[in-house]
Formats: sequence, C-alpha cells, structure tokens
Amino acid sequence: MRIAEIFHSIQGEGRYTGTPSVFVRTSGCNLRCWFCDTPYTSWNPEGDSLSVQEILDQVQKYGCEHVVLTGGEPLLVPELVDLSRELKQRGHFVTVETAGTVDLPVVADLMSISPKLGNSTPIGDNWAARHDQRRDAPDVIERLIRDYPYQLKFVIDRPQDVAEVEAWVARFPSVKNQYVYLMPQATTSDSLKQMTPWVQQAATSRDWQFSPRLHVELYGAQRGV
Repeated sequence: MRIAEIFHSIQGEGRYTGTPSVFVRTSGCNLRCWFCDTPYTSWNPEGDSLSVQEILDQVQKYGCEHVVLTGGEPLLVPELVDLSRELKQRGHFVTVETAGTVDLPVVADLMSISPKLGNSTPIGDNWAARHDQRRDAPDVIERLIRDYPYQLKFVIDRPQDVAEVEAWVARFPSVKNQYVYLMPQATTSDSLKQMTPWVQQAATSRDWQFSPRLHVELYGAQRGV
C-alpha cells in the first residue's frame, strides 16, 4: 500500500485529544476538499509502497499503544483490513480516520468519521462536481455508526455550516449528541484562536462537543508532527 508517512505525535482532535499516537498515513483520496491539510495525500499524492509487515515493523519501533490509520482516505486501501487486524492482535488501540464515503471491514476501536459539508467543495476546479457527488454516502455512514464505536467531526468554516450539521445529524436518528464534534477550519494558530470562541459556543449550545485542533495550535501546518 502507498504510505505518505508514519510518525509519532499526539492526537490533536476528538475524543482522544492529547493522546500519544503513531499515525500511519495512506496516500490517495476520492475527495478534494479545498482546505485539505494533507494535500500530499489528495491533490498531489505521494509516498512509498510498503507491505503490511513493513508498516508493522515501523509502528512497533515507537512502543505506543494508540495507532491512527489516516489519510488521505484510508478506507480506499484494501490492505488496511489486514493491517488493522494485525495491529489489534498486537494489542494496539486502533483509530481509523475517514470521511465516511467508502467502506471496508476493518478492525477499529474508534471510527473517527469526518463527513464533508458543502463548505469543502473546491470552487472553480474540475474536481468540484466529482467531489460533490462523492462526499455524501448515507449508507456508509449508517454501517459505520452501527458497527463501530464512533465520533463525528465536522469542519466548520462559516456560521451557516452549523445549520448544515444540524440537518446532517437529523438524517441519522441513532446518532448521539455526545459523539458529534465541531472543530474550526484552521491551519495556523492565529486563525484557530479567532474561530474557536464562536465554534465552541455553537457546539455547546446544541449539546454537542467542541474539538480542539491541538496539532494546529502547536505545530501549524507542519508535516509529520
């Protein structure tokens, strides 16, 4: 499978914010969010071809319980099924980060789903139509939230995005408020500071969660941290 990077850092978002984790980042994505913070896995995918065993060997060097399988879109990679199973057998806590548009029978202790809102569509680009056609897959979402412990993380760029999240959540009656997270669209610590107060208020007023973006606060858009 094509791997953009493997590195040790802290989880910056969601339920396990601050948890030391090893990140295995696959390369390749079926979407093209204009604000993608890992364009080297989507707009300009790069990376080396590694076997499951080679990835396991690199992960084991860090001696870390939590492993995050991320991308790009990791659920595009069939080998992720074997990788997730092997990681779990070795005692790791496995998080899979996905946009929730494609499905694989992976093993995951947490399915971290980041559905893409209308604010993600690239404007004036030949990817726009394909992106919009692919970004919403309710059947996939239903399966993931039924079969895994999950969280739903929504990137908020403008106030009207919050109403779109409300409409999105209303389509899935089984979704629990405590698993819905709003997080600011930001790639620098300054923009994060500006957006955090109103995004946090929007979340708490609806009995949802606010997700910090600790990696942005600490490292900005720096890669591999």
